[in-house]
Amino acid sequence: MIDGMSSSGVTPAPGPTHIAPGCCGLLQLCQPGFVAINTIHCQPQYVDRFRDLFGSRAHAIDRIPGFLGMYVLEPKTEGEAYLVVSHWVNEAAFDSWTGSEEFLEGHRRAFEDMRLAKERGEEPPMKSEFRTYSLLTT
Repeated sequence: MIDGMSSSGVTPAPGPTHIAPGCCGLLQLCQPGFVAINTIHCQPQYVDRFRDLFGSRAHAIDRIPGFLGMYVLEPKTEGEAYLVVSHWVNEAAFDSWTGSEEFLEGHRRAFEDMRLAKERGEEPPMKSEFRTYSLLTT
């Protein structure tokens, strides 16, 4: 496992903690809000690079207004997708993050890897799909 990732494959993001008394703390979902889940499929040869990218992330997201927390979930079965689950106070806060210079900077290395693969005529080393949710209940 990479530094900071537990044997369960779950990496809690350092930063703000919003855990209500009596809350289990799972994904810090103890208050209403907005959740974004990025499903990331990695080519087998890219898995180590992907893990390095998240292990060395700049944590710029931790300073974004409205950000409540993030987990990176590693699949237990080889070849399945990684999940990046982020919790926000609302959709506007998430949209502000994805439109920010900090977002572009935080993803620049992965974007560069994908650009180089395209130049070589190769499949991208990873594919990503965002899904977003309003938190109905905790």
